[in-house]
Amino acid sequence: MNVVDLDRDTVKTGLADGTILLIDVREPHEYASGHIPGSVTHPLSTFDPDAIATLVSEDGRRPVFSCAAGVRSVHALAAAQRAGLAIDAHYIGGFKDWYGAGEPITR
Repeated sequence: MNVVDLDRDTVKTGLADGTILLIDVREPHEYASGHIPGSVTHPLSTFDPDAIATLVSEDGRRPVFSCAAGVRSVHALAAAQRAGLAIDAHYIGGFKDWYGAGEPITR
């Protein structure tokens, strides 16, 4: 499995310049209670490689998985790669790192 760990600054820059599609794989209640602005929700519990493939192809930005702390995002990478998707990046610190650094969140 190929895993590229991205830090907060890289994710923040990619969101700001429009090069990163941040896919939050936390559960809906977690996403609703607060998420990184610009991220889209796609819970790991209902992971659908076809839906991810469509999202990525229609969006065109670099897909990056994110979760609470970087564990579920690696599981999402594994699932995507098993399905043949060329997704290799995740936000290693996840939402806890983002929120803990005082970055803005959306509710």
